[in-house]
Amino acid sequence: MAIPGLAVWDGIVDLFNTVMTPLYWAVSALLVGWHWLLSQVLDPNGGWAWALSIAGLTIVIRTLLIPLFVRQIRSSRNMQLLQPKMKELQKKYGHDREKLGQEMMKLYKETGTNPFSSCLPLLLQSPIFLALFRVLDYASKGKTHSSIMDPHVQSLQHAKIFGAEISQTFLKANGDGAGNVKVVAIVLIILMTATMFTTQLQLMRKNMPKEALTGQAAQMQKIMLYVFPIFFLIGGFNFPIGVLIYWFVSNVWTMGQQFYVIRRNPAPGTPAYDAMQARKREANVRHGRSADEGVPGTADAETDTDTTDRRPAQRQQPKRQSRSDRKTTGPAGGGAAASDNGQASSSAPEDTPRPQDTPKKTQAGAAKKQPAGKKGTGAKRQPAAKSAAQKKAAQKRSGGSR
Repeated sequence: MAIPGLAVWDGIVDLFNTVMTPLYWAVSALLVGWHWLLSQVLDPNGGWAWALSIAGLTIVIRTLLIPLFVRQIRSSRNMQLLQPKMKELQKKYGHDREKLGQEMMKLYKETGTNPFSSCLPLLLQSPIFLALFRVLDYASKGKTHSSIMDPHVQSLQHAKIFGAEISQTFLKANGDGAGNVKVVAIVLIILMTATMFTTQLQLMRKNMPKEALTGQAAQMQKIMLYVFPIFFLIGGFNFPIGVLIYWFVSNVWTMGQQFYVIRRNPAPGTPAYDAMQARKREANVRHGRSADEGVPGTADAETDTDTTDRRPAQRQQPKRQSRSDRKTTGPAGGGAAASDNGQASSSAPEDTPRPQDTPKKTQAGAAKKQPAGKKGTGAKRQPAAKSAAQKKAAQKRSGGSR
């Protein structure tokens, strides 16, 4: 009589093995391929041939993950640049967490940013890690997951480095070399944890601006900095020596890859960016150039548009005059030309020929345009003169009557 719980568990295990079978074959094929290559110069049954085969497997996997690493770098930079906008959203919707989450997701979607991108390389390596773990675990028992490993299982089972079989774990070490297994396992666990912690610390201290050290991005980085090393530190005691080699080589690869990116292409506003500017200034001074020549973020690094821009200047459009301006100045250029005895206006080119009768025409036009009541100033002064004469005559009459 079958127990229902065990039957369900067996079904889950069978499903897991079915999904993982392609990875078992892929890992086994890569291990055997590297082992055959290294066996040309090393002992085929020696531990170093298998240990270096695991390192070769790690290099292949990490090379395939380079496009994902590039996407991770871009997403991390976007997260850093979005920090001011994220802080504004937090101030605006801090009282409504649901609305804040919606606005955050909208911002991520518009900018093509994934806040979990820093975890993607590790998550995608997890199936490879599980496949390698199972292959080595089965090899320690003389079993295989694929027919590719059948001819090599005995060699892998008893392969040793520093007297420790690479298929054994710290907790399950047995036989004459159990002490060596524990020593090698502890050393590899420390190296694996230290390299993982150093890689994340290097990222936070050198390639993250101060604005990115707060908020959701900073929380993700702190998880990467503390939680994952602690997890691998504890779990490492149950990992085979070969798996510890895999993670140590993978962490060293990540550290070197990140060091190259931070040194050659750091994010603006970070200590690594300032250090890169300082190195370029020192190089310019050594070669006798201007200190800021070619240094990003400085005026000398930009192209001088004044000397290279050869496009013709745009024609300046004439200014539209109001009705009052047209009344005071008369027709365009006419009043100015008449008052100056035929001199050209300021808006016309100096070498443009002008007909000789232009002043007369403009004067006549101005006279026609002028209202009748404004033809001269004498019409306005006559009433004032008559009134003065009348006053004198009135005085004489008044004097004569006396």
